[in-house]
Amino acid sequence: MFLSEKEIEVRYAETDQMGVVYHANYVIWLEIGRTQLIKDLGFSYAGLEQDGYISPVTNVNVNYKTPVKYGETVVIRTWIEKHSKLRTTYGYEIVHEDGTVASNATSEHVIVKKDNFRPVSLKRVHEAWDAKYVEIAKVNA
Repeated sequence: MFLSEKEIEVRYAETDQMGVVYHANYVIWLEIGRTQLIKDLGFSYAGLEQDGYISPVTNVNVNYKTPVKYGETVVIRTWIEKHSKLRTTYGYEIVHEDGTVASNATSEHVIVKKDNFRPVSLKRVHEAWDAKYVEIAKVNA
């Protein structure tokens, strides 16, 4: 399984009144992890957009295990959980420096034409990118 890792230093602005990372910031971290995975594979989400396509989130699920606090450094681990003709599910794990899991998550995405939001397969848009996802996905649906 191909695993991408991205280190994040927790900023004060990401914390809430309790001194822990506010729950919505995890979704931003997932995007950072997903973007890093795509970059590590040699592709560019910005390039996809320039070609007239976007990849909206259709579902996100975050499970919070242990709190992350200001001043800590975490690692976002990202992989392709599932990939099918029209849908890709990314898997994530956010890990403390000591290796304990702070959170795990999944997000589902589709590729759509920017101008009309009609779904299109990644294979049709970028055959090499699709082939790489098929190769590294834990599950091919």
